[in-house]
Amino acid sequence: MKYEITHINTFNYSTTVDQSMNEIRLKPRTDECQRLLQYRTELTPAALTKEYQDIWGNNVESFFIAEMHQALEVKTISTISIQRSPFIERIDYSPEMKSIFHSNIFRQQYLPFLNQTGYTFVTQDQVNKVINEIGNTENPVRFSLDLMKYVYDMFSYDPGATDVNTKATDSIEGCKGVCQDYAHVMIGLLRAHNIPARYISGYLYVGEDSALIGDAATHAWVEVMVPGIGWVGLDPTNNVEALENHIRVGVGRDYADVSPLQGVYRGGEQELDVKVSVKLLDQ
Repeated sequence: MKYEITHINTFNYSTTVDQSMNEIRLKPRTDECQRLLQYRTELTPAALTKEYQDIWGNNVESFFIAEMHQALEVKTISTISIQRSPFIERIDYSPEMKSIFHSNIFRQQYLPFLNQTGYTFVTQDQVNKVINEIGNTENPVRFSLDLMKYVYDMFSYDPGATDVNTKATDSIEGCKGVCQDYAHVMIGLLRAHNIPARYISGYLYVGEDSALIGDAATHAWVEVMVPGIGWVGLDPTNNVEALENHIRVGVGRDYADVSPLQGVYRGGEQELDVKVSVKLLDQ
């Protein structure tokens, strides 16, 4: 599958801004299944960008605007090729896999993705309720799949129910939210079950007559570390394995690590308008 993604963030300010310093995390990753073919950033007002990789391996572009401006537009255009086949349902939980999962070295290696954050924290009562409903299987693959379906069935997709600051412990009570909330809740419950899990941001291609949800802006899903296999993507918003429709951009412990655009400026209040287009070029 080959895609072209156009992502436009437009900030309109209530007063003139005379200084703005920002970081962008919008450049898709290249890995064993996904290849970045082309990428460019267009800034208005124009500014030079400096690129580096953060601690999680995300591509970050930083820029500084010193001139007076009342609006800022950040436009990125990416071309991506993806080849990814389903396989998580075929994984058997072998004795060797069980040995790895319960080893100290496995826990130490993935400790950042086992510790809860402010976004992913869930109470023990919330954890117990879920365990009582889906069972306490020791197979981390089966548990992850059962949990994904549970979160999918439990939640109602409602963009007005939460915002970017909503925490898992709150959204799990309301059972409403967007892909960010689905992901944070699932990650929190996985970590509470001692399964390393990380937050993935990116894009979702939704073709004609598709039941998938999450193409209006950036999408979010979960990756689970399967012992001896590696990271496997699961999308609780749609109850599917993350495959060729899922375009990976950012990886982190939660949303705070992968926020598409972060920065500071000197001026009045701002309004943000986001437009995302994912176009299928070839398959």
